[in-house]
Amino acid sequence: MRLEGKVALITGGSRGQGEAEVDLFVKEGAKVIIADILDNEGEKLEAKINEQGGEAIYVHLDVSSATEWAYAIEKSLEAFGKIDILVNNAGIAVWGTNDDTTEEIWDRVMDINAKGVHLGTKHVIPIMQKIGGGSIINISSISGLRGQKSIQPVYNASKGAIRIYTKSVAVQYGKDGIRVNSIHPGAVDTDMIAHRLADDLARERILKSPLQRVGKPIEIAYGALFLASDESAFMTGSEMVIDGGVSSMS
Repeated sequence: MRLEGKVALITGGSRGQGEAEVDLFVKEGAKVIIADILDNEGEKLEAKINEQGGEAIYVHLDVSSATEWAYAIEKSLEAFGKIDILVNNAGIAVWGTNDDTTEEIWDRVMDINAKGVHLGTKHVIPIMQKIGGGSIINISSISGLRGQKSIQPVYNASKGAIRIYTKSVAVQYGKDGIRVNSIHPGAVDTDMIAHRLADDLARERILKSPLQRVGKPIEIAYGALFLASDESAFMTGSEMVIDGGVSSMS
């Protein structure tokens, strides 16, 4: 029970990587707020967890909206009284080249991937300050560490923004016992890349990684669990790369 007595808010928690994080955190003793725009999936996950003896609530949250963040935080505190852990997991990807990036696409990707992380962090920090600390885990990507041919550069820009934003917040709030770290996954078998895995050429490129496979959502969730737990108490401003070795290649 590595998270016993802790409360975690996980964005994009209704399916995929977020769902894996929700399930694992509950198994490790946390009370969890599932935050997402996928209401049906989120409510079903909430019901499943509570039926199995865990504690979870679902709240609708568009992470790009400050108003909805305020609502989600209010509901979280009503239910559990505090927030010890924030996992900024929600995000979107767009495929193609820089030529394909319209102003609307740029704004949407940055709003969800980068602004969403900022708003969540800004809203939970006062709560964590009151309780003497906490752990914020920002899901970036190897796209925040290197350029790529197949994805629009705005995605890389948003994930790179998360990387350096994480470090800056870690420096500013370490004195309050608030730790802020980023996770940088490679290709993970979720709906986000399902169409890429169906493409033979793209799949072949992915499988050229040292471990020669895509990651599983639970493998990213275990990294988040470590950063959420007291086992990582001396880590802040750090990058955890979970990518099957892709970023080690030239």
